[in-house]
Amino acid sequence: MKRILDFLKEAQTYYLATVDGDQPRVRPFGTVNLFDGKLCIQTGRSKDVAKQILANPKVELCAMRGNEWIRVAGVLKEDPRVEAKRDMLDHYPSLRSMYSEDDPNTLVLFFESGKATISGFGREPETIEF
Repeated sequence: MKRILDFLKEAQTYYLATVDGDQPRVRPFGTVNLFDGKLCIQTGRSKDVAKQILANPKVELCAMRGNEWIRVAGVLKEDPRVEAKRDMLDHYPSLRSMYSEDDPNTLVLFFESGKATISGFGREPETIEF
C-alpha cells in the first residue's frame, strides 16, 4: 500500500473517475493518505463527486510521475470516524480552512478493495492487489 501512496504523493495530482448515471466524470484530486492501513481520499459530502461515489462506489484514479503512470481501480467506502477525518486534515492542513473533523460535510473514503497497476514505457506493468 505504501508503494501506491508514495507514487500518488509524488505525482501530487491524480484524476478520479466516477459515474454519473451513464456519464463518466473525471476531476483532479490531491488528497491521499494511509489511515488504519487503508488508502484514503477526502472530499466534501455536498459535492457532486461525493454523491456519485455514494451512489456507485466503483471508481478509478490515474496519475503520472515522470515516465510512469498508475491506475487504481476499486471500491470506496466511507470512514465516518472523527479520527479518520482528523488524520486526513492533519496531513493536509490547508484544507482546514474549508473542512473540520466535526463538520458533517467532511467526507473521508477508503478503498475497501482494489487493484493498482503501475506502468511505464518499455517495461512490464506491476500489479498490486489490495
